[in-house]
Amino acid sequence: MATRYLAPLLLGVCILPPAFGQAIPPGMTQGPSLAGITEYRMANGLKVLLFPDAGKPTVTVNMTYLAGSRHENYGESGMAHLLEHLMFKGSPRHRDLMHQFTVRGMDFNGTTSQDRTNYYQVFQASPDNLKWVLDMEADRMTNAFIAKKDLDAEMTVVRNEYELGENNPYEVLHKRMESVAYDWHSYGRATIGNRSDIEHVDIDRLRAFYRTYYQPDNAVLLVAGKFDPAQTLAWIGKAFGAIPKPKRELPQFWTVEPAQDGERQFAVRRSGDQQIVMVGYKVPSGLHGDAEALAFSSSILSDAPNGRLHKLLVETGKAAHVFAISQAGMAPGMQMFGAVVRSGQEVAPVRDALVSAVEGFASAPPETEEVERARREFANSLDKALSNPQQLGIALSEAIALGDWRLLSRQSEVIASVTGQQIMQAAERYYRRDNRTVGTFLPDDAPQRALIGTAPTAAELLRAYRGEAGKQAGAYFDTSHDNILARTQLTQVGGLKLALLSKKNRGETVTVELQLHWGNENTLFGKQTVATAVNAMLMRGTSKYTRAQLADEMAALKITGTPFNFETTRQHLPAAMRLMAHVLKEPAFSQMEFDQMRQQWLLSLESQRGEPTSMVRRELELHFNQWPKGDPRAVLTLEQQIAEVRVLSLEDLKAFHAAFYGASHGALAVVGDFDKEALLGAVSEELAGWRSNSEYAPVLDRYAAIPAVRKVLAAADKENAMYGARMNVALNLDDPDYLALQAANFMFGGAAKSRLMDRIRERDGLSYWGGSALRAGERDDAGIFTVEAVAAPQNMARLEAAIRQELERALKQGFTRAELESAKAAMLRLRAQQRAEDDALAWEWLRLMQMARGFAWNKAQEAQLNALTLRQVNAAFRKHIDASKLSIVIATDAAQAAPSSQSR
Repeated sequence: MATRYLAPLLLGVCILPPAFGQAIPPGMTQGPSLAGITEYRMANGLKVLLFPDAGKPTVTVNMTYLAGSRHENYGESGMAHLLEHLMFKGSPRHRDLMHQFTVRGMDFNGTTSQDRTNYYQVFQASPDNLKWVLDMEADRMTNAFIAKKDLDAEMTVVRNEYELGENNPYEVLHKRMESVAYDWHSYGRATIGNRSDIEHVDIDRLRAFYRTYYQPDNAVLLVAGKFDPAQTLAWIGKAFGAIPKPKRELPQFWTVEPAQDGERQFAVRRSGDQQIVMVGYKVPSGLHGDAEALAFSSSILSDAPNGRLHKLLVETGKAAHVFAISQAGMAPGMQMFGAVVRSGQEVAPVRDALVSAVEGFASAPPETEEVERARREFANSLDKALSNPQQLGIALSEAIALGDWRLLSRQSEVIASVTGQQIMQAAERYYRRDNRTVGTFLPDDAPQRALIGTAPTAAELLRAYRGEAGKQAGAYFDTSHDNILARTQLTQVGGLKLALLSKKNRGETVTVELQLHWGNENTLFGKQTVATAVNAMLMRGTSKYTRAQLADEMAALKITGTPFNFETTRQHLPAAMRLMAHVLKEPAFSQMEFDQMRQQWLLSLESQRGEPTSMVRRELELHFNQWPKGDPRAVLTLEQQIAEVRVLSLEDLKAFHAAFYGASHGALAVVGDFDKEALLGAVSEELAGWRSNSEYAPVLDRYAAIPAVRKVLAAADKENAMYGARMNVALNLDDPDYLALQAANFMFGGAAKSRLMDRIRERDGLSYWGGSALRAGERDDAGIFTVEAVAAPQNMARLEAAIRQELERALKQGFTRAELESAKAAMLRLRAQQRAEDDALAWEWLRLMQMARGFAWNKAQEAQLNALTLRQVNAAFRKHIDASKLSIVIATDAAQAAPSSQSR
């Protein structure tokens, strides 16, 4: 019994005896005949291959099941191989197989690969032996014991086989190569399995695997050698015909390994006496048109003594010998090349030369002599297999695993016509840097492994645990507008408006939100980038603390956040307020921290170049930009922003901070558990007298009608594409249509349950994420309506059409009364939920203070929302939203968006 790695089919050109003819037993039909082999099919699905050869005094019986390691599930690695072992434990009518094999003088074994398992017996030709083998194979096909006692005994044997492989540097490196190269496909698991899976395999799951795959419709029986075909068919019909056709459906496997997107490298360090370097490339299935050409390239490179790698590495003394491993199975496999290096010699030069020779193959086309030599080798391999029944059985098993035994003969014909040009082109397609995985076995008598111990169970950890008293519980808080307004103290400290809402929270937590305003559209002209940079430097150290010390101080005061929005506790709030004020007033502006900040900023900006979402959003902002470069409202191109960041100086930041920072104008909202007097004292001391040196005036936006455009941006090598659409809307929070439009947007695409998401996600299955948004100006009329969604490039045309159709349908047919009532209830619940969150409540107070309003205004808005009529909502949507005015930008990979691509 043995595991096998997939090898290329034995290839060659041969002439076999013609097919024979005789009576076919009832329930059996004759299939194709080719090169002396004839196929028969039984009613239960079993395929039978007869290959009579009177010139041989032996008979080979080979049973192939289409069940290998790729059919195993999680936790079942090695199950196919373990089942192979248990199949030799017998069945009710054939109990002591080992004894019978021995007394009958039979050569027998089983092998397991990724795609199939096969069992063979080779014996002196005799009717008694053949009939016994056929009866035995039929009996164990569905009646094998697969007993728990046998599993317990055989598990240690299989584990020892695993351990034997772990002593072999080649096998260890090979297993690691597979696991590193594959991300998802089961070809990444070694056929022998994982130690813990072998030790803990469940007998019921093993039996289920056996009952699923060891059935006549998943098996092919081969009889080759000296036998009576008619008599043999009769025996097969009687022995296997009694097995009913299974009713179960075979599991379907759909995992496709994605294209590797960069070279991979790993090392194995174990005790040993030789160094090995191996390089692997993913290659197509054995059914692919490039399979034969790749087999030629493997032979030309790895042959000894004529192969290129032998001449390059062995004859020059760099390596002791070279080798190749081909795994071209039912799914895309691997082509590996390797070299063995004596201990003490440098591995890196051998690795580099190996990679260069393989990946340079395409630039050094094979010579005629090399091609013909490989062609002869393949022909010789098949000739040898025909005289070796075991090899023939395995070769046919590999062809059967690919789908049909006739592939072996077909491949011989294909090999005869392979050209040097085909070999070179196939090598160029797959022997590439980004498809490369390199592994090295490095002998090490003192490996530095991290052994992960077994963790106790949760029950064991908690057996004697009692725990501490919980944190102080919070008190009930009424989230109604009236209560919020009644509980909030509105006051002013210097230029700061304050909203202080004290309430008992669990853990005595408190949230702080701060806004500071300075400058105007004139004084802030050309200061957009430096203003952002100053803000980014605030948390990187102060006049009193380094960056690390500041982080420690914030942790001691239980501060999380930034000076403009942070959370702490009642006990620490006054000190936290003083610390955050210190951060705002006295940043250190360290040159080292500035250099780090700029480097990280540039990295972030440069990463946006090919990112579809960033590309679409920036392009839309640029299209709708109506302000000149330098204006604080202007939108910069990505390259302009990068250029400005690069020329920033530390002196620019210091100058901006000195000119603008201060608390002359702003708002502070505090919600949670705190002492008002202590807080007011800290705010007064730190912020009341801190004045900005720049006059303040709000920088307002304005509505502008911008012509619609449609642009498609190239997002090369991106699996996901981005759709964005926008139109400007003349809309203010006080506009009579504002709430009606908000309700319409909510129903169209503003919620997970909306017209748009029902279409593009739930019904069409095109998009994971998408939606629409509506924004109204707070103190101006610069409103916008946007739609965004993502999809695979090949689905983008359908996505765009679906969005357009849903928008047109909403505008033409309007929304329904049921939709509106559901939307109003959901929007009111969301608003109530936000009032229960301290950070959202504090932010809302900031917004209201900026607009000189309070929660009475919020209350009135919600009453108006609840009173909306269907007529108002549909009329507002039709008045303000026009599908023809939407500017659309799409970022996609045109190659993946080709019409021939299939929807995922």
